[in-house]
Amino acid sequence: MPRWGMAADLDRCTGCGACVTACHAENNISTVGPYQAMRGRAKHWIRVERYWEGEFPDVRLKFRPVMCQQCGNAPCEPVCPTYASQHTEDGLNAQVYNRCIGTRYCANACPYTVRFFDFFNPEWDKPLHLQLNPDVSLREVGVMEKCTFCVQRIKAATIQAKADETELKDGDIKPACVQSCPAQALVFGDLNDPESAVSRLSESPRGSKLLEDLGTHPAVTYLSRQTQV
Repeated sequence: MPRWGMAADLDRCTGCGACVTACHAENNISTVGPYQAMRGRAKHWIRVERYWEGEFPDVRLKFRPVMCQQCGNAPCEPVCPTYASQHTEDGLNAQVYNRCIGTRYCANACPYTVRFFDFFNPEWDKPLHLQLNPDVSLREVGVMEKCTFCVQRIKAATIQAKADETELKDGDIKPACVQSCPAQALVFGDLNDPESAVSRLSESPRGSKLLEDLGTHPAVTYLSRQTQV
């Protein structure tokens, strides 16, 4: 059984936002408008955070893409009264929308602020409704939603490999954010495969976890920027 994970090379990330756009298009994420965004109701399953290093005038800007960390010890799972947030066998922190009753307990428990509540039913002005992904559900008002490493792509590739009686190879599955990254800063794969690129990167001396002191055991590894001599 694979254990899916991701590595983000902060030395490569340029903060272009292509991953954010691709995630919106792939996963039918609706926009809420400037007024609701001002009230903290914007929805981005992946966001690009900006950090400044140094002091003026010797400052340097760095970026960090932050999505659901698919924690091995996810604090959002035990607080859900309907088991809508659950851990799958392949290491994903799944969100079952049909079970969610919108208590928002999971969002309060998540230290990464990567869960989003649907305050309204999604709307797309014509002709934007024609670009919706038929493989992804449309979440209705009153449920929580979040990144799933594009589980629809994982399932499609797994089913196809089974039908072809072949094994999945490293790189066969690419979530939308990974596929769209022009700098190839994001790498996705099986952490249980010692030969996979993401497994090797997760063992890099440059690697670290986001808020790893909390003991959530994230499946996302961030590779720090290399110091220039």
